Amino acid sequence: MLKGVARSTIKAAAAAVDVVRREPQGITILIYHRVGAGTGGQMDLPVDVFDAQMRWLAATQRLLTLDQALDELTAGANGPGRAGLVVTFDDGTTDWVDHALPVLEAYEVPATFYVATRFVDEQVPLPGDGTPITWKGLAELATSPLVTIGSHTHTHALLDRLPAGQVADELDRSTELLGEHLGVTVDHFCYPKALPGSPAAEAAIRERFRSATLARTRTNHPGVDPYRLSRSPIQPADAMRWFRRKAHGGLRAEDDLRRAVNRARYRGLDA
Repeated sequence: MLKGVARSTIKAAAAAVDVVRREPQGITILIYHRVGAGTGGQMDLPVDVFDAQMRWLAATQRLLTLDQALDELTAGANGPGRAGLVVTFDDGTTDWVDHALPVLEAYEVPATFYVATRFVDEQVPLPGDGTPITWKGLAELATSPLVTIGSHTHTHALLDRLPAGQVADELDRSTELLGEHLGVTVDHFCYPKALPGSPAAEAAIRERFRSATLARTRTNHPGVDPYRLSRSPIQPADAMRWFRRKAHGGLRAEDDLRRAVNRARYRGLDA
């Protein structure tokens, strides 16, 4: 209960900051993790909430694939661009095909799924008892014309501290497995825990992918570095009230606080 009150207070405060620090119009990229997995965590949305959000997005927003968004953002224009929205998912759990895909198809919402391949390949539970999707399930997901597959590393390693000599293997193992099992070319990358990589890791990512994403709740504008795209994490605590704000790049102050906490939380971890 206290956690719920604290979250609501932080969101309300962040909304107040939005009034003073208004986010310019641009392309918002949303982060999801699990849908209907029943874990009760803040990365796991109930199916009815996810359904309501996708219905609202389909009715009110200009929805884009990640590639369409990148085409607009890298076109060379200056200043704020047209408003648009991209849906993305991280990690690789079985609810992607069981619960998320049917809703996306019902409302024709395109989405990019960033896969941490070790959990799929070895069927290792994800943090928080997440049940990994199988290669068969991921292949079913990938056959949808709405779906783009991206890399989330192989082992979900934190690339700001991985030894430079291991970075290439971490990235290449992921794309090789995705190509082998799904027959796809992987053009897009997502940093684990939304933590930027070391200079060596960033260089390796720029050599291999068309884009890379972090968190940093805010909109993206033409001229943005395509390897530092901002995304807005969606939580059950957002409900529809705060979700609508995040769909327009709002609640940036909440994410500023979350990133500061995460930097402290993951300090000292090897991966």
